[in-house]
Amino acid sequence: MLSFPNIDPVAFEIGPLVFRWYALAYLAGILGGWWCALKLLKQYGPSPLNPTKEQIDDFIVWVILGIVLGGRLGYVLFYNLPYYIENPFDIPKIWHGGMSFHGGATGVILAIIFFALKKKLSVLRLGDIVCCVVPIGLFFGRIANFINGELYGRITDGPWGMVFPHGGPEPRHPSQLYEAGLEGLLIFITLMVLHQIKDIREKHGFIAGMFLLDYGIFRFIIEYVREPDEQIGEIFGFITMGQVLCLPMMIAGSLLIMFSVINSRRHVRA
Repeated sequence: MLSFPNIDPVAFEIGPLVFRWYALAYLAGILGGWWCALKLLKQYGPSPLNPTKEQIDDFIVWVILGIVLGGRLGYVLFYNLPYYIENPFDIPKIWHGGMSFHGGATGVILAIIFFALKKKLSVLRLGDIVCCVVPIGLFFGRIANFINGELYGRITDGPWGMVFPHGGPEPRHPSQLYEAGLEGLLIFITLMVLHQIKDIREKHGFIAGMFLLDYGIFRFIIEYVREPDEQIGEIFGFITMGQVLCLPMMIAGSLLIMFSVINSRRHVRA
């Protein structure tokens, strides 16, 4: 089996300030996504429906709120509701851990819709740009999960298994690295390649739909080797909460792809 690197979750300290890898991962994902979004924006022609550089800058605040509020509320509602009903004052304590990707994704989707409507932009165009850069944050976030030794996989006898500090004596799948590679790196490369193809780029919503579909498929598969949340386990004895939440993502992604293709054909005929 492989040796777990046992990296200190604290990256560095400056006086009383403690900087953890997990917080730095969020920062790297947001800043990296912002920089990449500005680069992608240059590939679009002038249109009042497209966001400007200044609007992308303003949208960063909306993204942060969507991630934090949506991610926390998603975890509370989907993963540990009985506990938080009994301990409601613990809900704001995000420094104790507990964030849901699906909740954060919902928060960002709502942020996209409200920001685009407020600024009179194309919701789908803004969604395409945002979805192109989301995998950057996913990659860094899963690497931080690995450093923290959390969200590890199920027990395995494969040579790639690792003994995690809080996972017992048995070697387990480094499922965080699987997710970093598939949900982060592979989806990012796929969407970047698709974005370079003008015919696909001009199909509003196609790239956003592809992100939802790809993430849903990869996360659904990885859940088979990822240790289920202790307080939930497997629902009905065969499916995890993560897989349940991926099903509407895959459906929505497929429908959005079909809509974008049909809608683009209508514009061509017109």
